[in-house]
Amino acid sequence: MEIIQIIGLGFVVTLLILIIRRERPELAVQLSLTLATIIFLLILNKISVVLDLFRDLAEKASISQLYLNTLLKIIGIAYITEFGAQVCRDAGEGAIAGKIEFAGKVLVMVMAIPIIALVLDTIVRLIP
Repeated sequence: MEIIQIIGLGFVVTLLILIIRRERPELAVQLSLTLATIIFLLILNKISVVLDLFRDLAEKASISQLYLNTLLKIIGIAYITEFGAQVCRDAGEGAIAGKIEFAGKVLVMVMAIPIIALVLDTIVRLIP
């Protein structure tokens, strides 16, 4: 199971960071960023499998690719925002993490406008 490997790697790097942080805090941050990159690369191929599945399901359900792509972009923004904010928090920069989260929320809202418009249009057409 890949998750066991990822968790094991996370534990090992966490212990290294705890040891290194006292004497070389800048190296601890770099080690944390390296681990985050490795984990992201390990799961990247799994993400493509999920995306292919979503595309197949959308095609079978006759859902416009525009809406599927928008939904996938929103999900991507949410995950990347969380990832970036956590990296900033690990580096001790909670204020920057909060601003990254705010920017992610605004971008999600902007990306959701076409879907919200479609839902409102559908509701208006249903009302006599």
